Amino acid sequence: MQIKQLPKDFQEALPVLEQIEQAGFQAYFVGGSVRDHILGLPIHDVDIATSAYPEEIKKIFKRTVDTGIQHGTVTVLMGDDAYEVTTFRTESGYQDFRRPDKVTFVRSLEDDLKRRDFTINALAVDLNGNVIDKFDGLKDLDKKVIRAVGKAEERFHEDALRMMRAVRFQAQLNFKIEEQTSQAIADNAPLLEKIAIERIREEFVKLLLSKSWQTGLGDFLKLGLSEYCPGFKDQKLELEELLEPKDKYFIDEDEAWVAIGYVLSLNHDEFNRFLRDWKVSNKTRETSVDTLKLLHLFESQDFDLWNIYKLGTKNFGRVIELCKMFGIEFDYQGLNQKVDQISIKNSHDLKLSGKDICDILGVKPGPIIGKSMSQIERAVVEGNVSNNFDELRHYLLSNQ
Repeated sequence: MQIKQLPKDFQEALPVLEQIEQAGFQAYFVGGSVRDHILGLPIHDVDIATSAYPEEIKKIFKRTVDTGIQHGTVTVLMGDDAYEVTTFRTESGYQDFRRPDKVTFVRSLEDDLKRRDFTINALAVDLNGNVIDKFDGLKDLDKKVIRAVGKAEERFHEDALRMMRAVRFQAQLNFKIEEQTSQAIADNAPLLEKIAIERIREEFVKLLLSKSWQTGLGDFLKLGLSEYCPGFKDQKLELEELLEPKDKYFIDEDEAWVAIGYVLSLNHDEFNRFLRDWKVSNKTRETSVDTLKLLHLFESQDFDLWNIYKLGTKNFGRVIELCKMFGIEFDYQGLNQKVDQISIKNSHDLKLSGKDICDILGVKPGPIIGKSMSQIERAVVEGNVSNNFDELRHYLLSNQ
């Protein structure tokens, strides 16, 4: 196969390949960028593989950065662009089921491609657009199949995260995992415990935010990967509830985590610990916990103004989508009317400050100021006093 018109991303990187070739070495575009272009998808990163060793690349180009030189990767700086150029290599001795004990630089493209995870990622393109396909990756792209290169069990023993990558690609591309590859995942799922949770989470979130996420999640559960993830052991039936609503897409990562917390029937403290175990960012964890609290209020029809105010209306969009997903009915118009009654967004909107309270009460800064501010804030939210200085002053004095 020949790509007659190289995509813009490849064309911009062509000078890198040309200089390497002029120096007497081979160079190719490889991996996901080739796959995505053939599928008509946007290219995210352009990866270049070469027969030149790192020190040879550094002699060819004036501006380079030793990005991962021990593994053969040198970043070539050309104009305002940066391209990762990696030497053909073989790997061996994966004691931790993640990183190779030994990396050997080689001159053979085929030797480099055979260490890659799936056939659809083991494709290379030369500077003339010729596609090098040593493992029937083009055929698998055409059949929409995810197949391990060589023996699937060996690929997963080299890097157990590849099992998560399989279901993630399934979700992103709406492909089917080939039978032997699928069986190898089921047989080796326990190896996932060897992988750092941060790396598992990255693949899992990508899966959840993909167009065919329910397909990927289905195999994630069926093949037993879920059993070796935080909080998911023996929860297959609960998690399968996520597969029932069709044509559902998550707004963002926060909404996806809340949906999981909901089907697992986690209370707010349990959900907080669950997200800590997954090592999500503090911002995502806080937003997700607040959103789950709000979802529980919607479910119980408890539209208490103070609770809604404290949790914030910024999460309403996520909650409404989740209510649709789980068939939770509520009086949307009535809720909007209640929310419209709240005259402030936060305590900074109050027409009375902490300094004002000190002056009015004739006291020095201390615990009484915070207590009084909270009391006034709640009174304003619940409509017991208007948010203007004179009324707030009168309310403060009459409630001492």
